[in-house]
Amino acid sequence: MKDDFYERMKPRLHKRIGRELRLARHVLDLGCGSCDLVRYLVETYCQEVTGVDIASDSFPKRRRSREGVRFRCLRRDAVRLPFAADGSADAVVTMWALHEMKRPTSVLAETRRVLRSGGELLVVDFPKDSLAQKLWDEDYYRPDEVKRLLEETGFSEVRVRLIERGQVIWARAYQPMAETIQ
Repeated sequence: MKDDFYERMKPRLHKRIGRELRLARHVLDLGCGSCDLVRYLVETYCQEVTGVDIASDSFPKRRRSREGVRFRCLRRDAVRLPFAADGSADAVVTMWALHEMKRPTSVLAETRRVLRSGGELLVVDFPKDSLAQKLWDEDYYRPDEVKRLLEETGFSEVRVRLIERGQVIWARAYQPMAETIQ
């Protein structure tokens, strides 16, 4: 039942994430797990996507799309992303991972470093008191806590809402635009 709950929702969320980030060329997926979202974005939107996860146990052995396009899944702690240059990502997504991060403010600060000016962060996670919390007994954030965390880390235009009948947090935030000197 636990896996079924997640598996039924995952394709809808992948499509929704893809539509949201479809214009981003370079995408980072933090907490990518088995790289399912990475593969989906590469195959559907031809994006350059790098998945990052602290554990590599579930990474696919074959890291190519159906069309043969390579994608990267790296074992790293998202607190430090030395492979990504400042401002090199158009978008960063984290799905089912924010609640797992031991140092979320450090990860969000590193996310800001790698996001280009105006780049988007998308956080998709289960909320506190959701069915997921009852099933997996994990500690999740409330939507207002996610909003505060993103704002305190310096993101702008933060919008947080519940989707999937209140069972999923959908949070969007942006790297503030660089100020031009006149």
